[in-house]
Amino acid sequence: MSITIRDVAQRAGVSVTTVSRALNGTGPVSDEARRRVEAASAELRYLPHGTARSLITRRTDVVGVVLPDLFGEFFSEVIRGMDPRAQERGYHLLLSGSHDGRREIEFAVGAMRGRVDGMIVMSPDVSGAELAQSLPPDVPVVLLNCDVAGTDFSAINVDNFGGAREMVRHLIGLGHRRVAMVNGAAANFDARERLRGFRAAIDETAGAVGGMETAGDFTEAGGYRAAMALLADAHPPTAIFCANDAMAVGAISALRVAGRRVPDDVAVAGFDDVPIGRYLSPSLTSVRVDVNHMGARAVELLCHAMAGDAPPAQELLQTTLVVRRSCGGGTDEPPLPAGLG
Repeated sequence: MSITIRDVAQRAGVSVTTVSRALNGTGPVSDEARRRVEAASAELRYLPHGTARSLITRRTDVVGVVLPDLFGEFFSEVIRGMDPRAQERGYHLLLSGSHDGRREIEFAVGAMRGRVDGMIVMSPDVSGAELAQSLPPDVPVVLLNCDVAGTDFSAINVDNFGGAREMVRHLIGLGHRRVAMVNGAAANFDARERLRGFRAAIDETAGAVGGMETAGDFTEAGGYRAAMALLADAHPPTAIFCANDAMAVGAISALRVAGRRVPDDVAVAGFDDVPIGRYLSPSLTSVRVDVNHMGARAVELLCHAMAGDAPPAQELLQTTLVVRRSCGGGTDEPPLPAGLG
């Protein structure tokens, strides 16, 4: 049998109203009455009904999170950064995957409305301007990895341009004169910025380095196919920069199947520096994005927005070049301690 608020009131010897006030903090309650209510609640293992409580407090204590996908190391690291920070602030996460589609984002946002106090939306394929008509004006929102030019949304973006340019400069510095990039999806904001950084680094050489570009889709299979296509070129690259680590994993596999040694014949680099990269053979050179921190920081920005104690902020998350063995040189790092990414 379910324990109700009336059971708690009877056990504590107070009114139902007093129980509600004591548990929700919505009105004056004496210290003695509060102690009796808390003791009775603990003894009966009473859990307040979330919907009923939200009608009283106008809070759900839930943060909605819409991500392009819920599968993969990148997204799991984002969530792992969000969850403990949200719980520190007294919130739980309600997760949904949008699969990069605007209609799916709109559906997920609509389904969460009234159930959450605020939302974090990662939207690399749909700009902030496009989302403005879909996001509820009465719910604070923080956008991640999204083109927010001309908007006043709170947002966190990765320095994709700077990270990609630094990686390509590194490859050129190693002596490579035919450098290829495996792109992400054309509509993806992160992919476009990484491609822009690749092109900027190639252009800086004034024709001394040839740049090659081929399509990818951010998956291991996409990286495999792209690497095979590059190897079929009459003048294949000596270095392949993939727009994310998953495609770099696929590229290394393709090179191995084709009998090419990494990095002796072809260097391979990725972007994101997901934990699996250090366990590959050879270990993967990558652009490190602290996605765990990005998730935690997104929750902090949203909490400020929900509290109304800070104006909207747009932040750029810096990247770090991590040199390992897949490009020659570098070192293998020790395994990550348990629970760290």
